[in-house]
Amino acid sequence: MNLQKLSGAWIPIVSIIFGLLAGAIIMLIFGYNPIAGYIALIEGAFGNSYFTGQTILLTTPYILSGLAVAFAFRTGLLNIGVEGQVLVGWLASVTVGLLFDFPMIIHLPLAILAAIIAGGLWGFIPGYFKARFHVHEVIVTIMMNYIALYSTNAIVRNVLTDGSDRTEYISDSASLKASWLSNLMPNSNVHTGIFLAIVAALFFWYFIEKTKYGYELKAVGFNPHASQYAGMSVKRNIILSMTISGGFAGLAGAMEGIGNFGYMSLNNGFTNIGFDGIAIALLGGNVAFGVVLAAGLFGFLKVGALNMPLSAGVPNELVDIITALIIFFVAASYMIILLRDRLKTLYQRIKNKLKGGGRS
Repeated sequence: MNLQKLSGAWIPIVSIIFGLLAGAIIMLIFGYNPIAGYIALIEGAFGNSYFTGQTILLTTPYILSGLAVAFAFRTGLLNIGVEGQVLVGWLASVTVGLLFDFPMIIHLPLAILAAIIAGGLWGFIPGYFKARFHVHEVIVTIMMNYIALYSTNAIVRNVLTDGSDRTEYISDSASLKASWLSNLMPNSNVHTGIFLAIVAALFFWYFIEKTKYGYELKAVGFNPHASQYAGMSVKRNIILSMTISGGFAGLAGAMEGIGNFGYMSLNNGFTNIGFDGIAIALLGGNVAFGVVLAAGLFGFLKVGALNMPLSAGVPNELVDIITALIIFFVAASYMIILLRDRLKTLYQRIKNKLKGGGRS
């Protein structure tokens, strides 16, 4: 079997199984019932329409932040600044939702577009520094996370409000909330942004796999020197990659600003949507379909964990341990490959011995 195919398809699945098994062992060690714990986890995520809605709600920005990280990674870049790009996208969408009063057919797309542009510009800056001055994107994006955090806080307090800790609610014409979806999952904050996230995943797949621009981006990521020799503009593709990656992250921010909350408040710390996107992209193999599934898994674990202390007495911190173990097994994929090879060798030896015994 091709190693790349194994890494893309089997390793995440095996990693999830190993993570769940390790979590069960930890529950047993601390005196908890793992079966009851996992049943509570499932019921907490999908037990009724409200929990299902909340799971979809959390999965939505996770899909987009995972796509942001994965897009940059597919082109040889590591975008650690997704968290900051989420914040500026959140701010941009809320600002448009507050300052304008257009019909929904204009207002809502404008708020979404503002978030994409804001996130894209925030991604453009480290891309430009990387392309023009060869400054490593990891350093720049990490620093820009803090710039985004404190800048958005200052704008909320001093520009959008008169010293308040949060803005007013956006206009209904800029909101992603839909009555028909709320009726399906009453009392939850689910919104139509999930459909935008799926469209974004389809765009990711089509752009990377089916267009010449996507081919160039991947080629630059694999070997920038060979790509430049072939006539491709390495600098332009680096900037384009980081800009598109930032656009995905900015759209994730809009899911919170004009979807989940409908306002923006001061953030005492990071939302972790962007940082979780790194793990989601890793688990999803940096492909669109894998990112969607990995984001769904994270949403399921995060929401379902809230029910574990109530129904099974299991502290929800154990879910964080399980999640960390899953990511550990993905990162240590060579261990899974080694285990596979050892099992294959053992199987072959047993098979040979059985054949030898049959002859004698």
